[in-house]
Amino acid sequence: MSVPLADLHPAPALVDAEQLRFDAEQRRARWRRRLMPAIGIAGLIALWWAVVVGFDVKPFIAPSPWAVAQTLYAKRGVLLANLLPTAGEALGGFLIGNLLAIAVATLFVHSRRLQEIFFPVVVMFNSIPVVAKAPILVLMMGNGVEPKIAIAALVCFFPTLVNSVRGLEAVNPQAMELMRVLSASRSEIFFKLRVFSALPYLFSALRIAASMAVIGAVVGEWIGATQGIGAMIIQATYNFDAALLYAAIIMSACLSGCFFMAVVALEKAIIRWQPEPV
Repeated sequence: MSVPLADLHPAPALVDAEQLRFDAEQRRARWRRRLMPAIGIAGLIALWWAVVVGFDVKPFIAPSPWAVAQTLYAKRGVLLANLLPTAGEALGGFLIGNLLAIAVATLFVHSRRLQEIFFPVVVMFNSIPVVAKAPILVLMMGNGVEPKIAIAALVCFFPTLVNSVRGLEAVNPQAMELMRVLSASRSEIFFKLRVFSALPYLFSALRIAASMAVIGAVVGEWIGATQGIGAMIIQATYNFDAALLYAAIIMSACLSGCFFMAVVALEKAIIRWQPEPV
């Protein structure tokens, strides 16, 4: 008994309809991911405005969003000029801290004894508050840009180290056994198996480090700096210029957001085997 070919192969119209439906779902998901953060930010600004107006908060305590927006526009030149040093310090600390963390994680994975000896030391050092480590670094390195980069690197180092070690160790046992059966060298196992296993963990840490680097740079500028967003925050606080204070905080938040989005874009470009969330 022969089966009609139409029963074996779906009609082109049905295939096209399914594809169109899938594409429409993907477009809606992309717009939803873009729209939800915008709604959240708009709701936060509306709540801020309602609290300031409803409780008659004094401007030197919490200015209205409109006053902050006016300050952002009126002093945009000064804000951007101070944003550039902070961005450079955060970027330098981000690169140095994460590269060192990946290198140390590689050593830990290949030497269990080194991990057992030094990992508790790293945890203990990380437990020291950054505001306590910053003055020590300033005394050691001076009052230039070096301690700011070092502080940003330190705050990036620990989360990347922990996630990198976990990712490099989270290898499929069957894949590891197969590599050993094929007589793969340690370098081949590392680059062809461990690295691919660690990439999702690494980028999760890099997203955290992207924001932490800006925080570290700002904290470093609090200890001693004549320029930068951190210096502007201290100056605005002492002058009771709340509008400028909030404007500087918003600029630092935007810088963190830019770093975060850059890491997300890099992750999408490198990790192509993971499905895009819907």
